[in-house]
Amino acid sequence: MGKQGTLIIFSGLPASGKSTLAMKLASALSATFVRIDTVEQGLRDLCDISEIDGKGYALSYRVAQDNLRLGNIVIADSVNPENFTRKEWNAVATDIGADFINVEIFCSNKSEHKHRVESRGPSVQGSKPPTWDDVLNRTYHTWTDERIAMDTAGKTAEESFEDLLIAIKARLNKA
Repeated sequence: MGKQGTLIIFSGLPASGKSTLAMKLASALSATFVRIDTVEQGLRDLCDISEIDGKGYALSYRVAQDNLRLGNIVIADSVNPENFTRKEWNAVATDIGADFINVEIFCSNKSEHKHRVESRGPSVQGSKPPTWDDVLNRTYHTWTDERIAMDTAGKTAEESFEDLLIAIKARLNKA
Protein backbone atom coordinates (compact mmCIF):
# COMPACT_ATOMS: atom_id res chain seq x y z
CA MET A 1 0.00 0.00 0.00
CA GLY A 2 1.21 3.54 -0.79
CA LYS A 3 1.93 6.40 1.56
CA GLN A 4 -0.97 7.57 3.67
CA GLY A 5 -2.28 11.10 3.18
CA THR A 6 -2.02 13.99 5.62
CA LEU A 7 -4.88 15.19 7.81
CA ILE A 8 -5.08 18.95 8.36
CA ILE A 9 -7.37 19.56 11.31
CA PHE A 10 -8.92 23.03 11.57
CA SER A 11 -10.28 24.21 14.92
CA GLY A 12 -11.76 27.48 16.12
CA LEU A 13 -14.87 29.28 17.20
CA PRO A 14 -17.64 30.16 14.73
CA ALA A 15 -16.91 33.27 12.61
CA SER A 16 -13.17 33.16 13.32
CA GLY A 17 -12.50 32.59 9.61
CA LYS A 18 -11.92 28.85 10.01
CA SER A 19 -14.24 27.53 7.30
CA THR A 20 -13.26 30.22 4.81
CA LEU A 21 -9.58 29.38 5.24
CA ALA A 22 -10.20 25.62 5.30
CA MET A 23 -12.12 25.78 2.00
CA LYS A 24 -9.47 27.98 0.38
CA LEU A 25 -6.77 25.53 1.48
CA ALA A 26 -8.73 22.51 0.25
CA SER A 27 -9.09 24.16 -3.14
CA ALA A 28 -5.41 25.20 -3.32
CA LEU A 29 -4.19 21.70 -2.38
CA SER A 30 -6.91 19.74 -4.26
CA ALA A 31 -7.67 18.18 -0.89
CA THR A 32 -10.70 16.31 0.37
CA PHE A 33 -12.83 18.67 2.48
CA VAL A 34 -14.86 17.34 5.44
CA ARG A 35 -16.96 19.88 7.33
CA ILE A 36 -18.66 18.82 10.55
CA ASP A 37 -21.43 21.43 10.21
CA THR A 38 -22.42 19.97 6.82
CA VAL A 39 -22.30 16.38 8.09
CA GLU A 40 -24.33 17.19 11.20
CA GLN A 41 -26.95 19.17 9.26
CA GLY A 42 -27.15 16.30 6.76
CA LEU A 43 -27.82 13.85 9.58
CA ARG A 44 -30.57 16.14 10.88
CA ASP A 45 -32.16 16.64 7.46
CA LEU A 46 -31.74 13.23 5.83
CA CYS A 47 -31.83 10.85 8.76
CA ASP A 48 -34.30 12.75 10.93
CA ILE A 49 -31.83 12.78 13.81
CA SER A 50 -32.38 15.69 16.18
CA GLU A 51 -29.79 14.75 18.82
CA ILE A 52 -26.44 14.50 17.05
CA ASP A 53 -24.32 13.76 20.18
CA GLY A 54 -20.99 13.25 18.40
CA LYS A 55 -22.43 11.28 15.46
CA GLY A 56 -21.25 13.92 12.99
CA TYR A 57 -17.70 13.70 14.30
CA ALA A 58 -17.76 9.87 14.26
CA LEU A 59 -19.02 9.76 10.67
CA SER A 60 -16.48 12.39 9.59
CA TYR A 61 -13.63 10.43 11.18
CA ARG A 62 -14.52 7.45 8.97
CA VAL A 63 -14.78 9.52 5.78
CA ALA A 64 -11.47 11.24 6.56
CA GLN A 65 -9.70 7.96 7.28
CA ASP A 66 -10.92 6.39 4.01
CA ASN A 67 -9.47 9.34 2.10
CA LEU A 68 -6.19 9.29 4.04
CA ARG A 69 -5.77 5.62 3.09
CA LEU A 70 -6.01 6.71 -0.56
CA GLY A 71 -3.08 9.05 0.01
CA ASN A 72 -5.22 12.20 -0.07
CA ILE A 73 -4.71 15.34 1.92
CA VAL A 74 -7.85 15.74 4.03
CA ILE A 75 -9.01 19.05 5.48
CA ALA A 76 -11.23 18.60 8.55
CA ASP A 77 -13.26 21.68 9.50
CA SER A 78 -14.90 21.80 12.93
CA VAL A 79 -14.99 23.90 16.08
CA ASN A 80 -13.11 21.03 17.72
CA PRO A 81 -13.51 22.68 21.11
CA GLU A 82 -12.42 20.01 23.56
CA ASN A 83 -9.23 18.11 24.22
CA PHE A 84 -10.88 14.72 23.69
CA THR A 85 -12.11 15.61 20.16
CA ARG A 86 -8.67 16.96 19.33
CA LYS A 87 -7.12 13.66 20.41
CA GLU A 88 -9.75 11.74 18.41
CA TRP A 89 -8.96 13.74 15.26
CA ASN A 90 -5.23 13.12 15.75
CA ALA A 91 -5.94 9.39 16.16
CA VAL A 92 -7.83 9.33 12.84
CA ALA A 93 -4.43 9.90 11.24
CA THR A 94 -2.04 8.13 13.61
CA ASP A 95 -4.13 4.93 13.79
CA ILE A 96 -3.36 4.30 10.11
CA GLY A 97 0.14 5.76 10.00
CA ALA A 98 -0.83 9.09 8.45
CA ASP A 99 0.55 12.49 9.42
CA PHE A 100 -1.57 15.29 10.84
CA ILE A 101 -1.29 19.05 11.26
CA ASN A 102 -3.44 20.94 13.75
CA VAL A 103 -4.51 24.48 12.86
CA GLU A 104 -6.29 26.81 15.26
CA ILE A 105 -7.99 29.84 13.73
CA PHE A 106 -9.05 32.67 16.05
CA CYS A 107 -10.00 36.33 15.97
CA SER A 108 -8.36 38.17 18.88
CA ASN A 109 -10.38 41.36 18.37
CA LYS A 110 -13.67 40.80 20.22
CA SER A 111 -15.58 43.59 18.49
CA GLU A 112 -14.47 42.36 15.06
CA HIS A 113 -15.37 38.80 15.99
CA LYS A 114 -18.79 39.90 17.28
CA HIS A 115 -19.42 41.82 14.05
CA ARG A 116 -18.57 38.74 12.00
CA VAL A 117 -20.95 36.58 14.04
CA GLU A 118 -23.80 39.09 13.86
CA SER A 119 -23.43 39.94 10.17
CA ARG A 120 -23.28 36.48 8.65
CA GLY A 121 -26.09 34.21 7.62
CA PRO A 122 -26.23 30.44 7.76
CA SER A 123 -23.14 28.90 6.21
CA VAL A 124 -24.76 25.49 5.74
CA GLN A 125 -28.19 25.20 4.14
CA GLY A 126 -30.85 24.56 6.76
CA SER A 127 -28.67 25.45 9.73
CA LYS A 128 -29.19 28.29 12.17
CA PRO A 129 -26.10 30.45 12.70
CA PRO A 130 -24.96 30.94 16.30
CA THR A 131 -25.55 34.20 18.13
CA TRP A 132 -22.74 36.15 19.78
CA ASP A 133 -23.97 34.85 23.15
CA ASP A 134 -23.75 31.28 21.79
CA VAL A 135 -20.13 31.89 20.79
CA LEU A 136 -19.22 33.51 24.11
CA ASN A 137 -20.82 30.73 26.15
CA ARG A 138 -19.47 27.85 24.11
CA THR A 139 -17.01 25.46 25.72
CA TYR A 140 -13.62 25.93 24.08
CA HIS A 141 -10.56 24.51 25.83
CA THR A 142 -7.25 26.31 25.62
CA TRP A 143 -4.79 24.55 23.34
CA THR A 144 -1.78 22.85 24.89
CA ASP A 145 -0.62 20.73 21.92
CA GLU A 146 1.48 21.83 18.97
CA ARG A 147 -0.48 23.61 16.28
CA ILE A 148 -0.37 26.40 13.74
CA ALA A 149 -2.13 29.30 15.49
CA MET A 150 -3.56 31.86 13.07
CA ASP A 151 -5.09 35.16 14.25
CA THR A 152 -7.40 36.58 11.56
CA ALA A 153 -8.11 39.89 13.34
CA GLY A 154 -7.49 42.93 11.17
CA LYS A 155 -6.67 40.84 8.09
CA THR A 156 -8.55 40.06 4.92
CA ALA A 157 -9.30 36.43 4.15
CA GLU A 158 -6.66 36.60 1.41
CA GLU A 159 -3.98 37.94 3.78
CA SER A 160 -4.77 35.26 6.35
CA PHE A 161 -4.74 32.59 3.64
CA GLU A 162 -1.33 33.65 2.35
CA ASP A 163 0.12 33.35 5.87
CA LEU A 164 -1.60 30.00 6.41
CA LEU A 165 -0.43 28.55 3.11
CA ILE A 166 3.20 29.36 3.92
CA ALA A 167 2.89 27.64 7.32
CA ILE A 168 1.08 24.59 5.90
CA LYS A 169 3.54 24.10 3.04
CA ALA A 170 6.44 24.25 5.53
CA ARG A 171 4.81 21.50 7.62
CA LEU A 172 3.89 19.37 4.60
CA ASN A 173 7.50 19.51 3.40
CA LYS A 174 8.63 18.12 6.80
CA ALA A 175 6.14 15.23 6.63
